[in-house]
Amino acid sequence: MRGYQLMTNAEIFRGRYLSGFENSKALTPNTINEYRFSLHDVDHVFKAGHTVMVEIQSSWLPLYDRNPQTFVPNIMTAAPEAYKAETITIYSGPGHESTLKVPVVSGQIASQ
Repeated sequence: MRGYQLMTNAEIFRGRYLSGFENSKALTPNTINEYRFSLHDVDHVFKAGHTVMVEIQSSWLPLYDRNPQTFVPNIMTAAPEAYKAETITIYSGPGHESTLKVPVVSGQIASQ
């Protein structure tokens, strides 16, 4: 089954709420922002040889509403000119380490 992909968990977090859900605000262009959130616990066994993929994207259409990629008061009423292509950059260097923390449960898992 090499190449098979199974989504074990998913989360949507909009950058407009990075400072809190009370007041949305635009991100400052060309600045590094830290995103910290939990994907909640998922009990899933990854056997030897499995590969784990983390996908970060700025829109999840058609599964979720379209993201205009510009700050608008309400994305549901965004004008056509608010929509544009965007690039996401993940920084991974001194002072900007990217980390995925995964708890590991030791012990023997019974095979099925």
